[in-house]
Amino acid sequence: MLLSFLFASLMLSPRPPALEGGSREEKGGWIVLHLSGSPHEIGYQHGSLAAKEIDETIKVFKIESQGSGKDWKWYRETARKMFWPKLDPEYQQEIQGIAEGAQSKGIKIDTDDVLALNSEIELSMYYLPALEARQHHTQILSRAPLACSAFVATGSETKDGKVVMGHDFWWGYLTGERWNVILDIKPEKGHHIMLDAAPGLIDSATDWAINDQGIGLCETTISGFAGFDENGTPEFQRMRKSIQYADTLDDIAYIFKQGNNGGYANTWLMVDSRTNEIGKLELGLKNVIFSTSTDGYYVGANFPEDPKLTREEASGYHGDSVCEMRKERWKQLLDSNRGKVDATLAETFLGDTYNSETQQKDGAGGGALCAKGPGFGAINGKVLTSDSLSKMQFWGRFGVPDGSDLLASSQPFQGVARSLFHDVKGNPWTLISG
Repeated sequence: MLLSFLFASLMLSPRPPALEGGSREEKGGWIVLHLSGSPHEIGYQHGSLAAKEIDETIKVFKIESQGSGKDWKWYRETARKMFWPKLDPEYQQEIQGIAEGAQSKGIKIDTDDVLALNSEIELSMYYLPALEARQHHTQILSRAPLACSAFVATGSETKDGKVVMGHDFWWGYLTGERWNVILDIKPEKGHHIMLDAAPGLIDSATDWAINDQGIGLCETTISGFAGFDENGTPEFQRMRKSIQYADTLDDIAYIFKQGNNGGYANTWLMVDSRTNEIGKLELGLKNVIFSTSTDGYYVGANFPEDPKLTREEASGYHGDSVCEMRKERWKQLLDSNRGKVDATLAETFLGDTYNSETQQKDGAGGGALCAKGPGFGAINGKVLTSDSLSKMQFWGRFGVPDGSDLLASSQPFQGVARSLFHDVKGNPWTLISG
């Protein structure tokens, strides 16, 4: 009788059709969301499978956004007015689906909360400075932090002559702790893609992504940058479209340039595992510089490189010491390991805590590839090779990339923020598959 009752109960409560293509797994500190179907179905699966995490992430972003002098209501209203009409219908539907999926689990958010979450970096760090600059008739730099270290290498630089790419994500730990999600998406249109993200995002925002055409990309933010075009298309859509629809590195560059608004100005590093070609895209607003190579390496450490871009759009960069130290450290490591670079060595690079200023392996002050400091530093790392990319796989380490623990008791958070930050224990490098 009991078994019959349980069976009947299950039959009366079938799994919602929108969830049929989605599943969740946890490994090595990562939450891997496998999503597929229409844009709305992908969003609904995402929102339902990560409802609790989305709710907490929005709470954290509300706290972080207070530092901009604007409340969450302003972000909701501004994102709706400025960005929503410019989004392709498929991404509008996905964002709506995320909100509805979270609502199905009792989370009290709506579409504008999810839109504001996706828009917050561009609005707080680029639009607001541009708005203030216009009001005060002066130049005001973006508020983007000096965040991330990355490299791509190929040809004579690597052990097998194929591509290797690695990326450390830096951010404030309170927010950065949320970037423990891997979105594994099989959409109706475009390519099968994988990207690391915070819960509720449709792009990566850290940024790291791959697709089933053998394309991979990552970035480091251009520091000292100023500029924003309110009439442009949001960066979070252009990033998502670039990995979902690109077949080549040229496609990546083309999609990023369409409707460029200057938001989240980055130096993008990219690879094509089919040709073992690597690329670098310095994406300013007025200046966009794209180069490729089949032999050599590119590195990123938040420094602008092109002289014209630096002069016209990144005049706030004055050879910032922490960026220059990391650039030189990349060169030291890559030049001294020419012809040896593989996934294992890349993981070692990303966990490198040597600070040339202190000449110690402490990672303090942001001068190390794997920075470790109070409240801010490297919070995850990712590595791929041509072979792993061809299988829709990469290695990820959630937490400090050197494997050390990040304990709440050692961080300067107070009040509500303190309650929202959790211990991040050292995790192993984990193979993640799509």
